[in-house]
Amino acid sequence: MSNLALAPAPTTRPTHLQAVPRPEQHAPVATPNAGPSARGFALYVGIDEAKAAADGVNLGTLVDALRRTIAELAPTAETYATVALAPQGAGGRDVDVVRLALHEPSAVARTRPEPVDEDVVTRVIVDISRKRVVIDGESANFTYKEFELLQYLVLREGRTIDRGELVSSLWSAQSDEEAPGERTIDVHVRRLRAKLGRYEDIVRTVRGVGYRFDRHADVVIRYGTGTPSPDRF
Repeated sequence: MSNLALAPAPTTRPTHLQAVPRPEQHAPVATPNAGPSARGFALYVGIDEAKAAADGVNLGTLVDALRRTIAELAPTAETYATVALAPQGAGGRDVDVVRLALHEPSAVARTRPEPVDEDVVTRVIVDISRKRVVIDGESANFTYKEFELLQYLVLREGRTIDRGELVSSLWSAQSDEEAPGERTIDVHVRRLRAKLGRYEDIVRTVRGVGYRFDRHADVVIRYGTGTPSPDRF
């Protein structure tokens, strides 16, 4: 009896009634049609260094504060930050400039020109990167403010912009130029349309509200991001 008690465990495979599969022995369940899963998110923050300084902070301080908050809420999260650069005097909202500079897909798609057949001549080119407008192959003589006005509408394609927003966005930061009254915007728009000539209807009037730019078959928008954004943080 003692020999039986000291005998080694049988090496034969147990019967199916005795077998209890271990969890690690299970093969992973295949999911061939599984869709993509979220791996993180991007938060685009629009604020330039001057505005940050006016608020009593700097960009590095804002980045550090966001990282600390994320570390507290999700210690396993990884973070990465960069800074978006834009040419001096680039118009539009800061957050829109940031999205374009960092190649955010939906922002880039809005500025990507439609494919143009080689046999079709582009009538109007609004070149955001070079701040110029080409009409029927000739460079139009737009003033800086006229181009800023057109650019502001183009970058907000399909949205009606009221006169008050145009004044506050295009003149508020100009310390050497008095902001016009809302009705003066109509004068600037008339001058802009006069230089667009037969393509004046690309800037549409929404009666009683303001102005709007809609996608137009005669217009191609070119936007260059310029200098790549450095990994500053």
